[in-house]
Amino acid sequence: MTVGESSITGHGGTLAVTAAHHHGQDIMWTLSGAHIFPLYDAAVGESTPMRIIDVRSEATAAFAAEATGKLTRTPGLAVVTAGPGVTNTVSAISGAWFNGSPMVVLGGRAPAARWGSGALQELDHPPILAPVTKSAATVHDPARIAAEVDAAFRLASSSHRGPVFLDIPMDALFAHSDGNLSAPDDSESPIDEESITEIARLIASAKRPVLILGGDVWADGAEHQAAELAQQLNLPTIANGMGRGVLPPNSPSLATRARGSAFKEADLVVVVGAPLDFRLGFGAFGSPDQPAAVVHIADSPEQLAGHTPLAAATAGPLQRILAQMLTEYERATDIKDHRSWTSRLREMHLAAIAADSELLSSNADPIHPARIYGELLPRLTDDTVVIGDGGDFVSFAGRFIQPERPGNWLDPGPYGCLGTGLGYAMAARVARPDSPVVLLMGDGAAGFSLMDVDTLIRHDLPVVMVVCNNSAWGLEKHPMQFLYGYDVAADLRPTNYDKVVTALGGAGETVTDPDEVGSALDRALAAKVPYLVNVETDTAVAYPRSTTGI
Repeated sequence: MTVGESSITGHGGTLAVTAAHHHGQDIMWTLSGAHIFPLYDAAVGESTPMRIIDVRSEATAAFAAEATGKLTRTPGLAVVTAGPGVTNTVSAISGAWFNGSPMVVLGGRAPAARWGSGALQELDHPPILAPVTKSAATVHDPARIAAEVDAAFRLASSSHRGPVFLDIPMDALFAHSDGNLSAPDDSESPIDEESITEIARLIASAKRPVLILGGDVWADGAEHQAAELAQQLNLPTIANGMGRGVLPPNSPSLATRARGSAFKEADLVVVVGAPLDFRLGFGAFGSPDQPAAVVHIADSPEQLAGHTPLAAATAGPLQRILAQMLTEYERATDIKDHRSWTSRLREMHLAAIAADSELLSSNADPIHPARIYGELLPRLTDDTVVIGDGGDFVSFAGRFIQPERPGNWLDPGPYGCLGTGLGYAMAARVARPDSPVVLLMGDGAAGFSLMDVDTLIRHDLPVVMVVCNNSAWGLEKHPMQFLYGYDVAADLRPTNYDKVVTALGGAGETVTDPDEVGSALDRALAAKVPYLVNVETDTAVAYPRSTTGI
């Protein structure tokens, strides 16, 4: 062993679970399978205790592990059996890949000694997962299990974060061996001070700069530096993804609801910790005749945009980059006064919020989806974790909900995978045991994972679920009608989803009167069991994407 290494002895399950413990992970999200029994044996042992939360779908296990990584900023752990156990996680792992969520997935694998002879669930998993993971590999040697799991956690948590997959043949997992764990690597990645100086100069000389804060600001632990930069430089700031809450709603710099005007009128847009993807117009800001200069700041070089011209760019630890930017800005000369620009966007932001009041208090019958938010908003606490899983209904959430703190908002992200909700909710309940957890689902999204309410019941994880039940795939129904004058494959039934939850051991109710939404939410928030409020809403209402600027 080298200096700082530690040794382990045991079967493969003990080696793997001890390595996970080494990285602070004490929760195993899983669905039972014989290929992975040694991992369970280790988890219930005295030397490496780990809470096992078994779910009803491997997808949910992977979604829960991803949400654990998002919320705790430490890689979550999913353990799934071979073959279909692994392939059932592909969509969830893909979402984590696009979100940059740190997680490790350990898969069972048919015995190496029988490989090629048609063993149960014999499938070579890594080639399937290689395109959507930082690494996907098989650990054949029992003596390498601890080191490879250790390395997987290190890789998942290093920038740019993401999922790592390992499978272990059944015979290797049952075998006894010695293993080693490495000492922590405390070295710091360098930052390019010259490029940071140039970025500070560009901000200082801009007349209409805009700052965009994305999810990697939270993931990299840079929320305090980002907030200080926005406030000290008086920059109008747009929050994106898990960057929501970095600036509280009362911040004079927050201008998310004015993003349409901000993006069109800006002469400089500084994007921190977010890809220049479809959510940000692929990095095209300003107008065709006067495009805005774009600065991209990412946690790793491979995240920097290569599809659009950049005025400047830099990559590295976001905490240090943002702190250095503030220092360099204070040294800059010829600093433009953009206080009036920031104030104007802030006023537009507040005006957009004020204009929502009529919609939020709508007494329309059938119920307008916005009325749900009108009742929910005053009931959210500073530490409530809000989770969105759906189409139009979650678009309304993005418009109306402004988290007080970072790390309290979860949505599927740019991959747009429905069915994240129950896994995200149970992870939130475990990671934030003292915080209310509210899961917002469209009725389409509810169909993907509602059976996992059974998991919430069995593991005593009370969550408030709100289903906007418009009996349709609204995100597809309305565009199809616009394009073709008709729609197909877009209708659902006005199912009483609350009865599904009740049948599984929880509680809930269906609401058809807008004046009853608030009292139903009060009962849900006061309940000590999973509680679903099934709100029947107007099928004809579509989220007005072209008119809100959101």
